[in-house]
Amino acid sequence: MYSSDFLIVGGGIVGATISLELRRRYPESTIAILEKENQLGSHSSTNNSGVIHSGIYYDPDSVKARVCKIGAEKMIEFHEEHNLPLKKIGKILVCTNHNQVNQIDLLLERAKKNKIEAYEIDREKLKEMDPEVNSVGGRGIYVPITSVGAPKAVMDTINKILIDKKIKIFTNTEIKDKSSANQVSSKDGSKFNYGFLINTSGNYSDVISNKFDVGQEYTILPFRGLYWELSKNSGIKVNHLIYPVPDLRFPFLGIHTTSSIDGKLYLGPTASFGFGREHYRGMKGINLLEALNNLKYSGMQFIKNHDGFRNLALKEILRLSKIGFAKEARKMLPNLKYNMLIPSNKAGIRAQIFDKSKGRLVNDFLAVKRDNSLHILNSISPAWTCSFEMSKFICREYIEA
Repeated sequence: MYSSDFLIVGGGIVGATISLELRRRYPESTIAILEKENQLGSHSSTNNSGVIHSGIYYDPDSVKARVCKIGAEKMIEFHEEHNLPLKKIGKILVCTNHNQVNQIDLLLERAKKNKIEAYEIDREKLKEMDPEVNSVGGRGIYVPITSVGAPKAVMDTINKILIDKKIKIFTNTEIKDKSSANQVSSKDGSKFNYGFLINTSGNYSDVISNKFDVGQEYTILPFRGLYWELSKNSGIKVNHLIYPVPDLRFPFLGIHTTSSIDGKLYLGPTASFGFGREHYRGMKGINLLEALNNLKYSGMQFIKNHDGFRNLALKEILRLSKIGFAKEARKMLPNLKYNMLIPSNKAGIRAQIFDKSKGRLVNDFLAVKRDNSLHILNSISPAWTCSFEMSKFICREYIEA
């Protein structure tokens, strides 16, 4: 049996940074992390694009808007402090259809309210900055702070800091049930007592919260994000991250470019149906019960067509083929040819919370406190970007409060 003042369930970037913030605020406390994999950050924390987002998309009244700008600055500072690979290349938002042209004004207004440095650019400026890129209507937005970092290096560095800060880490430890008001047991029979428990289990946040009779109105729907790599022989050079103006009704940003730390250029991701919470590619990770749950609630969205979900789903189906994917990407990169795209192993899972009572996806961060436990149910993108600042927000608003 192990006892701690704070018990963190889930050792991804969110759980790890909350642990560090708790150590800063409560230096004499005992803190432990339970992680079901054999190392921390095995899923979304290291299987993400590595993009450090600015926060330009988010409603000024949202939690995302409150923590993203400062979170991005802190993530960049962390890379610099620890000499981790970092590309400060900025982002350009472009229009891929005429309906997006007026969205430029909304995004510029959000940038202003969220105190994010952003500039409108015209067709001539766009051609000067990125000659290969097209924007319908000639309008675009340049966001200088957007950068590309190194998720795996960040997680490895944080892991060393956790050990140095005397935070106990239990790997290969998966929660089975809640034994009592102050105790949980793992599948191997171990018991863990706690003063306060924080559920940061990402793809399984709803599974863990339900053991505490919390969040029964929510369920995780896994969406797979798949990428193609741009061949080095393509002759296409992209100087910035290139993103389409997104449909702000959804948390997905559309097919865009991602310049990796190692010099590769990827296009993606898709937001396709996931047949399991760990279904990255092929047959591995397929889970029948999880697939049926996803089918049930994604199907509900499709039939009711909330916020135009049906149109989004049909578009994503077309993008599953290389031809359909290339056609979509050509809206930004008109010189892109089908044979310039090569298969990539890069893939991720977006653990998106669905509100069963409202029949809609939840677009903002979501946390629920009950007695001596806190459940972070929707730590979706830009959670990696925001993690250092979000940990402060969580401790201030839910634990100290």
